[in-house]
Amino acid sequence: MDDILQEFLAESWENLGQLDSEIVELEKDPQNAELIASIFRTIHTIKGTCGFLGLTNLGAVAHSAENVLGKMRERMMEVSPGAISLVLEAVDSIKELLQGLEATGEEPKTDHSTLTGMLDDLANLATAPVAEPAAAPETVATTEPAEISAPAVVAAPSPAESATIESQPVAEAPAQEVRAPEPTPASPEVVADAADDGAKSSKVSVADLSIRVNVNVVDSLMNLVGELVLTRNQLLQLARGDEESKYAAPITHLNRVTTDLQEGVMKTRMQPIGNAWNKLPRLVRDLSQVTHKHIELVMTGAETELDRTVLDAIKDPLTHMVRNSADHGIEAPEIRKANGKPESGTIHLNAYHEGGHVIIEIQDDGAGISRERVLKKAISQGLINEADADTMTDSHVFSMIFQPGFSTAEQVSSISGRGVGMDVVRTQIEKIGGTVDLNSKMGKGTTVRIKIPLTLAIVSALVLESGGQPFAIPQLGVVELVRLSAEDRTKIETIHDKKVFRLRDRLLPLVHLNEVLQLEEVALEDDDDLHDTNIVVVQVGEDQFGLIVSRIFDTEEIVVKPVGRLLKNIGLYQGTTILGDGRVVMILDVGGIFNQCGGSSSHSQAVAEENNSGAGRETISMLLFGIGDNETMAVPLSLVARLEEFPLDSIELNGGRKVVQYRDNLLPLLSVEGAGYGGGESIDPQPVVVFSENSRSMGLMVSEIKDIIDEQLVIRMQSDRPGVLGTAIIGKNAIDVIDTQYYVMRSTPNWFAKVEDKKSFRVLVVDDSMFFRQLVATALETAGYSVATCDSCVAAVEILERNANFQAIVTDLDLPMMDGFEFCEWVKEQSNTQETCVLAMTSSNSSADQARATEAGFDQFLVKFNSHELISCLDEHFARTKHSAGVNA
Repeated sequence: MDDILQEFLAESWENLGQLDSEIVELEKDPQNAELIASIFRTIHTIKGTCGFLGLTNLGAVAHSAENVLGKMRERMMEVSPGAISLVLEAVDSIKELLQGLEATGEEPKTDHSTLTGMLDDLANLATAPVAEPAAAPETVATTEPAEISAPAVVAAPSPAESATIESQPVAEAPAQEVRAPEPTPASPEVVADAADDGAKSSKVSVADLSIRVNVNVVDSLMNLVGELVLTRNQLLQLARGDEESKYAAPITHLNRVTTDLQEGVMKTRMQPIGNAWNKLPRLVRDLSQVTHKHIELVMTGAETELDRTVLDAIKDPLTHMVRNSADHGIEAPEIRKANGKPESGTIHLNAYHEGGHVIIEIQDDGAGISRERVLKKAISQGLINEADADTMTDSHVFSMIFQPGFSTAEQVSSISGRGVGMDVVRTQIEKIGGTVDLNSKMGKGTTVRIKIPLTLAIVSALVLESGGQPFAIPQLGVVELVRLSAEDRTKIETIHDKKVFRLRDRLLPLVHLNEVLQLEEVALEDDDDLHDTNIVVVQVGEDQFGLIVSRIFDTEEIVVKPVGRLLKNIGLYQGTTILGDGRVVMILDVGGIFNQCGGSSSHSQAVAEENNSGAGRETISMLLFGIGDNETMAVPLSLVARLEEFPLDSIELNGGRKVVQYRDNLLPLLSVEGAGYGGGESIDPQPVVVFSENSRSMGLMVSEIKDIIDEQLVIRMQSDRPGVLGTAIIGKNAIDVIDTQYYVMRSTPNWFAKVEDKKSFRVLVVDDSMFFRQLVATALETAGYSVATCDSCVAAVEILERNANFQAIVTDLDLPMMDGFEFCEWVKEQSNTQETCVLAMTSSNSSADQARATEAGFDQFLVKFNSHELISCLDEHFARTKHSAGVNA
């Protein structure tokens, strides 16, 4: 609720900021209907939100002011200085209540009954002169001088009201009630006192929480923080050798402060990825015109943030891939129709955070990429051997598309097809430490998945040594470290003159780093057998390979400095940095090293042959883990999603069950059951084996992760114990194999139930309040729906004219230019939207509005804001739509 309250306060202060000037302008130009409507909408929005948040006092003042403004809008009341003074007093009261709400978090109990009574009386008295529009100006003309000459501005409404009463004798009794509250001039004093108290308060207003800063200032600040990080590293290096030093405590504190400062400055450089998508809707629109195709661009996750430098680096690759999807992916309307697809194709951009990376997916529902055509082109260009073609995986085949000069386009167009693009895309993405994967299905479409780091300025790096010189590798590209003893070095094999190492279930190509960098290894040959072999397993795209290095030191946060002019074209380095001991080292570009060694094609033949030779062995990888004190159990590695370690203080109890916050969700945790498996002391951090299926996950708490062994899985002895399949011989030991199904069903009973995919059900939300749009969109997206929003019915009409592929529309009724009733009538009149479900959602619950809504064609009339009621209505419509689609099929 705190976040919702903060958003409400921010939006309310922003709206009230222009309200004072608008009301004063209205007093000068009483006939300005647009100005009255704008003021009315602002007060109406505040009132509607107050009802949702339960702010009764604030809602009452806003409601009374809204009534008066409503009469002015409907021309049932003249815009007089007296009435304006009362509305301004109501605005001051609203500000006073907002200040109290912001300061304490609770609504003030201030009594505003006198003010609301005067506003209500003024609104009620204004209902009578509806039939006398000509008499009203005379009445105002006779009363205005009295109002202007009145010494107290707030008391001025009385003459206006009495003049109105004189023209309508029936209403004499209320006239005394309106005149009675004379002490109204005290109200400004109360407001002034409140304002003085607010000025003395140290609490900053929500409206003052953001400022605009020149980007050069932020970049300069980032550079200074980078230098501070380098100095911090040097001080830590000095303190590491003397823990008893009197400088140890201050340096530790400096380390902590520098880290916090670094994180704070990094946040200022973060920008939503939507900034890189701004030009794409226009691009897709122009491509639709040129190619004569119907293409819709859907963008989700535009609010995902990443560093500005990374954002600038991905703009061109994104543009190129969207262009490719439009030109090569989406088919012509007649072809789509013949294949049973909608005539309008869809390109879907999606972005989200995953660990220290941002994932961007570009997906289209076009024709897909032909595996056979890619293979044929790759063979003709000599990229692969024809004999290996049948054994290659789809991912390896489609990776050929990123080779220079590779294109399966039969014709070269002005848009694409020359084969100079996807290799540049991969080069640019890998240059910033990212990876690109492509997956495609014929007739279904293509998905390109980009994985990029959040930032490039300051990164965590692994420091190592090769050829007697230190180097750094960004840790984002490091998969794992492997150390082979002198005895295990015999496991390194040679296939087609290429060294490989069998790492669990795959062959890992090996590269001596000193040979790539043309450095002599300093170790003596006769001492070689006495030292371990260190392998750094790194990843480039979907490929992994191992770098053999002399020594591995430690990880260190480094500041990335650009490579000098003389080294820029070498391709093996992505930057330089200064270590804590003052040494200048080169930052290795693992992608450049991989390409220098010939890339995956140099090892593909050897790996393929080796994998084929071992195809007859029916072995699977088994994960061995410890339970209790001395027990070992196993589970097939293919069932395991991840291995994690969680600090004990992060594990919580919820309803008697252990859970941990994991990847923006809650991960239920279970322990292995059965006699002999329990007991033992708590382990910190707690090792957990994570199992995942679709959107569901659970974790099994174990004592330790022991090993991974390739073995034939044969259950030698069945078990009647719950959670145990039986006993198998693994690594020459009798080990119990757990029943994974038992534990996943215990954590989530409906684990294998089908998850209803509502993403295809699109909902358009129309409301002029940004707060309500976000509120409704969040609720619907949480329920699984795909949501688009806009701030007016006019904007909604434009959206529907471009693409009417929405199954439901949720709209407010009181909107500028075109209200909700007119909008609903327009929707129901269009042939392509008349079946669309239209829901009215408004803070007004009058029977007149309900009757008018029914007449306009609304399917449902809802009062703001019951999210369960709204989702229930949409679920019901979703079920009906799905059922009718199934019947028609």
